[in-house]
Amino acid sequence: MAEEEVIVTEQMDEAPGGLCWLSVLSCLLLACCYVGSLYVWRSDLPRDHPAVIKRRFTSVLVVSGLSPLFVWAWREFTAVKTVSPLLALLGIRLEGFIPAIVLPLLLTMVLFLGPLMQLSMDSPWSFIDGVRVVLDPCFWTLCLSDMRWLRNQVVAPLTEELVFRACMLPMLVPCAGPSTAIFTCPLFFGVAHFHHVIELLRFRQGTLSGIFFSAVFQFSYTAVFGAYTAFIFIRTGHLIGPVLCHSFCNYMGFPAISTALEHPQRLAILSSYLMGVLLFFMLLFPLTNPSYYGVPTPVCTLTSSPSSLCFS
Repeated sequence: MAEEEVIVTEQMDEAPGGLCWLSVLSCLLLACCYVGSLYVWRSDLPRDHPAVIKRRFTSVLVVSGLSPLFVWAWREFTAVKTVSPLLALLGIRLEGFIPAIVLPLLLTMVLFLGPLMQLSMDSPWSFIDGVRVVLDPCFWTLCLSDMRWLRNQVVAPLTEELVFRACMLPMLVPCAGPSTAIFTCPLFFGVAHFHHVIELLRFRQGTLSGIFFSAVFQFSYTAVFGAYTAFIFIRTGHLIGPVLCHSFCNYMGFPAISTALEHPQRLAILSSYLMGVLLFFMLLFPLTNPSYYGVPTPVCTLTSSPSSLCFS
């Protein structure tokens, strides 16, 4: 591994001054391809129509499947090479796989302690009933037959994390470093979600000011979330963790704080919100410690200067 870091350092020193520009342009092109693939199909139907969702599945899966070629071409063109194979750089590897499944998702659930408490209080089911539903094959059959569920819980988390985290971070880390890349990468992710404005305007779903406010809010929320999953990807070196966290957050949605303020048990719920946030920041670094996943993670070998994010 030491030899690998020497190789990378030497290549970074010899890298052309336009490396960062090439990395940013590659990420921008990849983001445009992803969003553009959603609009190759002409349709007058809204985005939630099953026919529209199926067509978009096809195009976005094609783009996502080809996205590793962007990283390969970028790496070959810039001569930025490591001992780690391409799949490992993309977070597809076996070392530390089980912790990568459990710990980031657990951390995210801690952050959502308040909403989870609120959900359990308002649910008509007991815990045992909930477990029975989850273990019922009919439940999963209904989920898998629902195009919106497949989009929100499977296809969108998988393809977006592959494109906007697993493929973009290896191109940004060599020139920006892990810390800067964490906050740069989400900008592409946030801007990519502006395409929802097109459909809101097209189908006149709200006032112009309301749509604009919604777009700004969504950009801010997705950018913050993107920084979080980028942090997880760099710390763990795995794709599966960000994908599961993304799917969980899509299921939970943005915390209904206004509803919590009006809830009969608001003291308990608001205390859970506060406790969840405090525990989240306390556990953020311990649960993502790279030593659980293999040190340094493959994407961290692309930086010429050591970063504390990659080792502790």
